[in-house]
Order: sequence, then C-alpha cells, then structure tokens
Amino acid sequence: MHFEELIKTIKERRDTLKVTQDTLAQLSGVGLRTLKQFESGKGNPTLQTLQKLADVLGLQVSLKLKSTPAKR
Repeated sequence: MHFEELIKTIKERRDTLKVTQDTLAQLSGVGLRTLKQFESGKGNPTLQTLQKLADVLGLQVSLKLKSTPAKR
C-alpha cells in the first residue's frame, strides 16, 4: 500500500466512524498535530503511531517487505 492510500484509508475510516481528529488523537494517544500532519500528507508516522491509530479505528496494520536483487 502506498503512503497516499494509507492516508486515504485512515481518513475514510475516521469519517465512516464519525470520529473527529481531536477524538482520534485523544483515544489513540497520538498528538493532534501529528495526526493533522499525517492526514495532510506532510507527516511521516512511525509504525507505532500507525498501530495506535489502527487500533482505535478497528484496522489492521500489515507490513509487506519486498526483496530486491543484490547489487554487485
């Protein structure tokens, strides 16, 4: 999932649940400023921050690693 899709998913889920940014920040323990920056595409949240938001929103975070050919 690309970063833009991640932002869209978080925002859509928050809107569907009718949760304000302020409420999500309080429930997740993520700073309101951090959440606003993330949703505006300016922030770079840690996996821990994403997990906190996902837990409150009932989402699952999964990480997909992709191997690349070794350079010689």
